[in-house]
Amino acid sequence: MLDKLDFYLMDSELAEEEKQIRDVVREFVKKEILPHIGRWWLDGEFPMHLIKAFAEMGLLGITVPEEYGGLGLNKRVYGLVARELEYGDSGIRSFVSVQNSLVIYPILAFGSEEQKRKYIPKLARGELVGCFGLTEADAGSDPGSMKTRARKTQGGYVLNGSKMWITNGSIADVAIVWAKDDEGDIRGFIVEKDFKGFKTFDVESKISLRASITSELVFEDVFVPEDNVLPKAKGLKYPLMCLTQARYGIAWGAVGVGMAVLEEALSYAQERIVFGRPLSHYQITQEKLADMLSHLTKMQLVAYRLADLMDSGRATFRHVSLAKRDNVRSAKWMAERARSILGANGITAEYHSMRHMANMESVETYEGTYEVHTLILGEYLTGKEAFRI
Repeated sequence: MLDKLDFYLMDSELAEEEKQIRDVVREFVKKEILPHIGRWWLDGEFPMHLIKAFAEMGLLGITVPEEYGGLGLNKRVYGLVARELEYGDSGIRSFVSVQNSLVIYPILAFGSEEQKRKYIPKLARGELVGCFGLTEADAGSDPGSMKTRARKTQGGYVLNGSKMWITNGSIADVAIVWAKDDEGDIRGFIVEKDFKGFKTFDVESKISLRASITSELVFEDVFVPEDNVLPKAKGLKYPLMCLTQARYGIAWGAVGVGMAVLEEALSYAQERIVFGRPLSHYQITQEKLADMLSHLTKMQLVAYRLADLMDSGRATFRHVSLAKRDNVRSAKWMAERARSILGANGITAEYHSMRHMANMESVETYEGTYEVHTLILGEYLTGKEAFRI
């Protein structure tokens, strides 16, 4: 049925290797994730055993050059992997996105050669898990107002402060942490989990992204040696560059959600008998399905075009903002429509649409809210920044 959802035949444009990777990940999701994800989500459990499998498939270093232990593939492949994983669940895709875009990317882009060789191969092999510490309890959409400080001392820096809503926080072996130095410049640090004074606490009360680990990071006089400072990152634009990479994966992941909920709604509507006929025979149901297909097709076109722009070096953060903003909002809308077609059954974990809908509430918020991306595009169109009055 997934072929029917590729209405404009976008996947036919894929190279043979890209199709093979897509199919391997799709099959893995169907066999190893979909039968269990409802229980993991209800239990608030991230399936740690999948990390080894992701590493063996090369999913933790998709675009990483082969010399550092990665696959050295293009952004379109990364997008396809994100799509197929989020067809399963946003929390599963989030783990892989963080490892690729928010941990490996800053080391690769802003790190020293020694840092690259020390950390990236182990991250790509899944021997190390990473997290990204930028957001704070009072500094989400405005990361420049962060309160975490890095005081220069002999041989390195001393970190004090905290980060909030951090994916993979408590299971991470290394954290890419952003803090203001003595001059007020934002700097990047590689903080290892056993550094004295570094603690993590999980958020236990989530009703979204429940199959993902979300944590608070706390730094109490944490000494970070000079060797663990990212030498090429000084200023707010550098963590924002990392977010651009991650938002790209989110835009593709949202397509996976759209595929999953439309497939489920269509299958259910064809089987559910109402007033003596399948639900799919009714005009209102067909209108919902047609609207969902229209949204999904536009999401696919945006994702594929964005991949072309990324791979050719022409994409800007604004292109990524539009894709993240619109694709996630569309996926959330589609999940709600799918749930309505499923009726009362749609609120159970045996089906997937309600779980996807709840997850999309978080995905629309993290790594740039819908409103923030709206203002980014508004500034592009008008030339006026509306973030501050």
